[in-house]
Formats: sequence, structure tokens, C-alpha cells
Amino acid sequence: MKQAFLASFYLSLAAGIWGGMYVVSKYVLDYIPPFTLVWLRYAVALIVLGAIAAAKRERPPKSGRDWGMVIAIGIIGYVVSISLQFVGTKWSNAHTASLITASTPAFVVLFARWLLGEALTWRKMAALLLATAGVIVIVGLGGSEESTFAGNIALVGAAVTWALLSVLVKMASARLSVFSVTTYAIFVAFIGMTPMMLAEGPGLAASHWSVPVALGVLYLGVVSTAGAFFLWNKGMEMIDAGVGSLFFFFQPLVGSLFGWLFLQEQLDVSFWLGGALIVAGVAVAVRSEQSA
Repeated sequence: MKQAFLASFYLSLAAGIWGGMYVVSKYVLDYIPPFTLVWLRYAVALIVLGAIAAAKRERPPKSGRDWGMVIAIGIIGYVVSISLQFVGTKWSNAHTASLITASTPAFVVLFARWLLGEALTWRKMAALLLATAGVIVIVGLGGSEESTFAGNIALVGAAVTWALLSVLVKMASARLSVFSVTTYAIFVAFIGMTPMMLAEGPGLAASHWSVPVALGVLYLGVVSTAGAFFLWNKGMEMIDAGVGSLFFFFQPLVGSLFGWLFLQEQLDVSFWLGGALIVAGVAVAVRSEQSA
């Protein structure tokens, strides 16, 4: 029970951080191109994680199999998925991004069934349906002219690849420490993003920088990347992947709350009803994990 509680805390905190990330990234993307911003995220995160790794004397993976897992996590999750998410957010809108990326837990359940052999129980399915309904109630089904087909496709790709990442992390954590997986996967991603950043063109012009932009980059690197990636990976290590993925639904919930707190956006009855459905779905899933 204690492990399920800790996993729930880690995953909720990570998803909450990412919920607030949409507001920050949408602002910073007006000044810095997507691939350059992702590269900066990883550069900042590597400085933080590298300093901790040096203090802990954390050793890199030894075997080729372990490096293969780390490279797969870095490329699939931290290069492809995050890049698609940033591009999709830029070409779409926050409403559509929240709705499409909410499909991630469904893909996690499928990948967990395929790669980990996790049972697909009725309770898991009920929890998934409850939480999905909550997201739909909150963000609605209506689109916006600001969305583009290419942006929506990019967001779907981000959802699928992040789901695969979550399952791969659980597989890797059986052989490596979560901190090692997170640190070296971000190192792989930093290398992988470098040619994409260079191909994007001049994205670091002096005219782009201001105190809010710099603070936004630091938030994305330190909090949303180094901190939240570790918390998500640690939580996924401690709990069934299909159950842990449901905490991803807290992203639109927290994102809406941040919009209310900082952007003076209004919260109507649908927000509270949807939030109740999300919490109910997660509660059903965690209860099944505790009784397993």
C-alpha cells in the first residue's frame, strides 16, 4: 500500500508539473523555435542531472543491452515524442493538445499488455473510461480554427511514442536505477536533438531573450525535464504501467487550474464534473493496484 501511495504521489506531481508546462511552453515558443527549445530543455536538465550524478558517483550502463534500452528511451521518448509535442502545440492549440494527448493512457495499456504481459482487467478498463470521460467533459469535443491537420497528427504521434516510452522505462528500471535511466536517456536525447536544432536555423538570437523567456527555459529544463521526468519514471517503476498511465490525465486538470490562477480563465461546471470523473477513475485504478 505504501508503494502504491508513493507511486501515486510521484506520478501526480509529474503530471501536475507538465500541466503547467503548456502555459510556459506556449509563451516561450513565440520566441524560440520548437527543436531549439527542446534542445535547451535537455541542455539545462543535463547540467542539473550531471552534477547530481557526479556527486552520487552514478555509473553509466555497462552492457550493450542496457545501453540499447537507454538509447531507445532517449530517442523514442525524449527526441521523437517531445519534439512532436512541441511542434503539435505550436501548430495546434492548447485545447486540442489536451484532448489528443489524453489518449496516451489508452496506448500505455495496449503496450503494457503487449510488452509486459500486464492483465487487461475490467477494473482497469472502467478506470480508463472514467478518466477519459473526465478529460472530454473538461476540454469538450469542439475544435478551433487555430488547429491544423499536421499539428493534430503530430500530437497523436506524441501520445503514442510517450506511451511506448512509459512501458520501456518500466522494463529498463528492472535492470538499472531510475536516476541512471533518466540521466543517460536525456544525454542520448541531447545528442539526438543537436542536428535537428542546427537544421532549424538561428534560434538563439539575442533579440529572442528576455527575463521571462530565460525563466521559462529554466523552468522547462530544471522542473519539467530533470525533475518531472525522474518523478514519472520512478512512479512507473513502482506501479503497473496501465495503472500509472492514468495519472497522465492530471495534466489537463492542472493545466485548467493554472489557466484559472494565472490567466484569469473561467472554470465552469464541466471542469468540476470532469475533474471528479478523472479522480474517480484514478482512485478505481489505484484501489485495484493496492488489492492486487
